[in-house]
Amino acid sequence: MDLITNLWPERPSHSFVVLTTVAATFAIFITLRRCLYPRHPRIIPGPLKTVIPNLTKDEVAKLDYTPDYFPSARDVQTPYGSMRVYEFGPTTGRKILFIHGISTSCQTLTKLAYGLAARGHRVMLFDLFGRGFSDGVGDLPHDARLYVSQALCALASSPLSWMDGSTGSFDLAGYSLGGGVAVHFAASFPATVRSLILLAPAGMIRKESFGAVTRFVFTAGLVPERVLAALTRWKLQKPIASAAAKRPRQQQQQQKEGETKPLLTAANGAEGQEGSHGRAVGSEKAQRESNGTKHQHQHQHRASNPVSMATSEIQPPQAQESADRLERRVMRYVRWMLTNHAGFVPAFMSTIREAPLMGQDDAWSRVGTSRRAGTTCVILGQDDEIIDPEAYEEDALPLLGGRSQVRWRVFPAASHDFPMTHAEETLEELDAFWAEFPTAEESIA
Repeated sequence: MDLITNLWPERPSHSFVVLTTVAATFAIFITLRRCLYPRHPRIIPGPLKTVIPNLTKDEVAKLDYTPDYFPSARDVQTPYGSMRVYEFGPTTGRKILFIHGISTSCQTLTKLAYGLAARGHRVMLFDLFGRGFSDGVGDLPHDARLYVSQALCALASSPLSWMDGSTGSFDLAGYSLGGGVAVHFAASFPATVRSLILLAPAGMIRKESFGAVTRFVFTAGLVPERVLAALTRWKLQKPIASAAAKRPRQQQQQQKEGETKPLLTAANGAEGQEGSHGRAVGSEKAQRESNGTKHQHQHQHRASNPVSMATSEIQPPQAQESADRLERRVMRYVRWMLTNHAGFVPAFMSTIREAPLMGQDDAWSRVGTSRRAGTTCVILGQDDEIIDPEAYEEDALPLLGGRSQVRWRVFPAASHDFPMTHAEETLEELDAFWAEFPTAEESIA
């Protein structure tokens, strides 16, 4: 007792008070930092390692996205962790690699993958890191470099040759975030990509689509990681109905203002001509100048934050539609990932910060200069909640070389999830695109 009394003076000196205050503050800071800014392991195990082994066969069979959802599944060990790859279809047809979107597994591409395989093509899909049955990556930014590297790992894992480089080895299709990644892949390895298909691609989204406050919250690093993760998790668990509910009101407003869009934009309309549904293709510069105010108004109706952008991939179908409908199964599986995939939310938030969603002018320009005419196809939805077709026509189309270089299509009454809701129309567009495709020798830049 005397020892303790001697160590703690009756009247602590000023320096002693300062020292203990600093020590206590530092201890609190370290504790809060560990709680609010958790450090993730290099590899975050996916559900195949953490959840699926503990389920019965019946429980696994009831999942909306099962480990054998697509044929010929394989788990590829990479330096970043294990990734789930599927490859099926005839070996003699076109080889088509799909890259999916930000908040889902490759399940969103079900109808397109099976449709192309039924047409005699070879299809490869994979779950991006942190989604589906792929592990999460906890120590690296989820940017274009990571996802392009993952695509290379998928291609290298095939027993077939996908990248011989002699005739433009394979066709590359990217949806949403996957479109932004596909642009970077094609810009880096142009000789390996025979044709490039971009479905509602990210990469050239205007910053105002996100809102200044939301961009600041997600990118400034001032909001604690754990708090931001909780908010993101809560938002992703909510029914995604708000954007869908806005669509009818937006269409009514457009009709009042005389802004009704055509059913399908022309692919290669010459300047000054009418498109196939009466849309003027010429005078683009004057039209862009007059559309500035209109785009500002339309952005108010589109998704105003990154989570809304992500959830636009998983909008719920109408109540009367079957519970087995693909859109419903995808939506339920996203909620399942929130609970059962520890790498999902970290991957999602890192993707929002680092992935090629906005301002990718350089990569898109490199694609425009490295590809032959007629080897790039862009398909958009007229009522997309985040990818504004008119803004993309102004910002992205010129970078790709204009209408003489690119097959440019806009589906009527289609939202961001059109690869699920308008799969047959998308497949027909791809059939027509490839039917007019240049010879193999001409397709290589």
